Amino acid sequence: MSTQQALALPSPAPSNSVIINARCSLRTEADQRVIVVAGLPVHHYRAEDKVAEAYAMVFLVESGFAQQTDVAQAFGISVRTIRRYQERYADGGMVALGREEGWRRGRRRISAKRLRSIEALKSQGMSNRAIAHRLGVSENAIRKLIGPSKPPQSAQLALPPVPAAIGAPSATSTAEDARSAEEKTEGCHPVTAPEAANDDEPVPMSLDRDAGDRTLDRQLAYLGLLDDAAPLFCEGSSVPGAGVLLALPCLIESGLFRISRKLYGDIGPAFYGLRTTLLTLLLMALLRIKRPEHLKEKDPAAFGRLLGLDRAPEVKTLRRRLTRLAAQHCAEQLGAELARVRVDQRGHLMGFLYVDGHVRAYHGERQISSNAYVARRHLAMPASTDYWINDSSGDPLLVITGEVDAALTKAMPRLLREVREVVGERKVTIVFDRGGWSPKLFAAMIKDGFDVLTYRKGHCRRINERRFIRRRATFDGRLVDYLLHDEPVRFLSGSLRLRQVTRLCDTGHQTHVITSRWDLRDIEVAYRMFDRWRQENFFKYMREEFLLDALVDYQIEPEDPTRTIRNPERRALDKEIRAARADVARLEQELGAAAASNAEQRRPTMRGFKIAHGKLGKQLRKARARVSQLCDQRRSVPKRVEVRDLNERAVVKLATERKHLTDIIKMVAYQAESDLIALLRPHYARVDQEGRTLLHELFTTAGDICFSDTDTELNITLAPLSSPHRTHAAQALCEILDKTATIFPGSRLRVRFAMRPPRRIGLAFPGSPVERGTATAGVPVP
Repeated sequence: MSTQQALALPSPAPSNSVIINARCSLRTEADQRVIVVAGLPVHHYRAEDKVAEAYAMVFLVESGFAQQTDVAQAFGISVRTIRRYQERYADGGMVALGREEGWRRGRRRISAKRLRSIEALKSQGMSNRAIAHRLGVSENAIRKLIGPSKPPQSAQLALPPVPAAIGAPSATSTAEDARSAEEKTEGCHPVTAPEAANDDEPVPMSLDRDAGDRTLDRQLAYLGLLDDAAPLFCEGSSVPGAGVLLALPCLIESGLFRISRKLYGDIGPAFYGLRTTLLTLLLMALLRIKRPEHLKEKDPAAFGRLLGLDRAPEVKTLRRRLTRLAAQHCAEQLGAELARVRVDQRGHLMGFLYVDGHVRAYHGERQISSNAYVARRHLAMPASTDYWINDSSGDPLLVITGEVDAALTKAMPRLLREVREVVGERKVTIVFDRGGWSPKLFAAMIKDGFDVLTYRKGHCRRINERRFIRRRATFDGRLVDYLLHDEPVRFLSGSLRLRQVTRLCDTGHQTHVITSRWDLRDIEVAYRMFDRWRQENFFKYMREEFLLDALVDYQIEPEDPTRTIRNPERRALDKEIRAARADVARLEQELGAAAASNAEQRRPTMRGFKIAHGKLGKQLRKARARVSQLCDQRRSVPKRVEVRDLNERAVVKLATERKHLTDIIKMVAYQAESDLIALLRPHYARVDQEGRTLLHELFTTAGDICFSDTDTELNITLAPLSSPHRTHAAQALCEILDKTATIFPGSRLRVRFAMRPPRRIGLAFPGSPVERGTATAGVPVP
């Protein structure tokens, strides 16, 4: 064990602190580390002393200074490792913590039988990749055992033999067992060689033949030999919710699966891996299963058939997968990558970007540090703010979690940096409301290459109504009619020259719009500004349909210890002063009412009046003294304090990573709906009014699932909708999506879409051809 040395403070080298929680921190000085609790150093050790570091973790948890999750996050290890350190320390003290890491001595790294199998397959000329697919392990594992492979030769992979296990089906099976299983499951999708069609979309292998019984794959996942379950489908009729698979082409086109695989890799050996978890969350959003807990109300077997599994993941499993994804802190990068893909696909809609903050009120028991004004409730509440950036059609492009207590004016520089990284060097006009009003900010935005479009804040000169001119134009298929006035204005002592377009409403109210775009017509400036209500409608739709304001988890994060917040003590004093002043006002009102009703013949002097109402006057003097005392006490209390000056429970911050990740998934689901509506537009007259309602009905529609003769296509035939004209529109959508040749994620199956034609409805009467069965159609129903 290394000898601990005294820490020489202060050190000339800059310190590097890691916040464990609001009470504890880990500080690094050169090659020394020190644990600080409530501002006092309680333990220090050398950075390379692993035993002392393990003891520091045990000390923090056992002493009650921090929780296991906080310590694990600060030291970059798992909670299971923390528990293992605690058990070792409890059994053998510091000596037990010094046990060597790695593989236990004398334990086989790989069984002799498995090694002989690998050598036999290698002698047959199979490549490392083929052997890895056959045995269900990674190619790197095979390469470490037998070295690099020669150029691969094309060979058909057969079902690998599996060893027997007690009490459960084994991971390998004999050829006779495989043939018997194949005979029992004639209607299921057969498993072929798991070779990917391309390197970007790997196809996992499966040892199961029955789509309704995935015992072998679950056993492989339990043994750590499977990263994600391969989708296996079973033919069936009237599968509930089969219509939601119509969104697959748009979901795949968004790039979510490809980018997530690049950022997250995999989430460890699991039956429900990364791809399955993401697909489950996306289909849940489209089917309006708004919370993971709502999965309890659904049939897991029926929902699993849409995923190609025997059953959908349980609530606890899904939450664990979200926690594992959030631990990698890649949600912000994932959102940026998805936005870049969206810009490449819809670059013509990025000329105007709408920026607004969405406030999520918090109703929990914790005292969080952020407060915001909730406009829909007209009061300030504990809340957090997310900033959404939408394109000119109203579809979301990017979501950014805002800093605590950051107004739009303070958050705008960061938002603009994110936008510039996403959209590149193209010219962009940023549209926002009065919350971002700041002429200094406008000057900085114009200098950075952005144009400004916003409402004017504050009072300004009223324009004579005779100076307004009526303008008419058509934008996005809508006729626009405004009374407008256009003039230049100056700010910042005349150094900033902007354009002001004023609209006169029917009520006489004048709305002033400020912009730096001199090249646009005045009516287009007004239309783009007033079109900001699309974003407000988007927030309302996301709250109601996708439960955007839902609290995903109850985890908290340590606050920045140097951040200043409003002093809670001063806030309590303000509340007491308001109550004391209310008492003074009440007593003054009572005393004034008594003076107004005083009979002068009875008490002609003020002295007599005071004597008669001495008790009331004494209460008033006492209340005024109370107000004066509280005001003097408040003067000695600072308005703002740093977080580290408060106790541990005084202020916390809600965890944001899981919420950010689920918001991105809901954003992708909304974008998929928008893309489907764009495809429906030529075939459905009321798509602007009923488009999303039609999609909701289409997603929940039951359908038949079957395979083609070559078992390379997955045919999905949906039942007719509620009316013939909707069915015809859905049929046109299926024909368009069928041409995309979409491959189901994780497989090589091409998905084909179709609609059953609507039933012909007629009236039958005695003696008619319909009654006799000689015709299939009758008189149409009026």
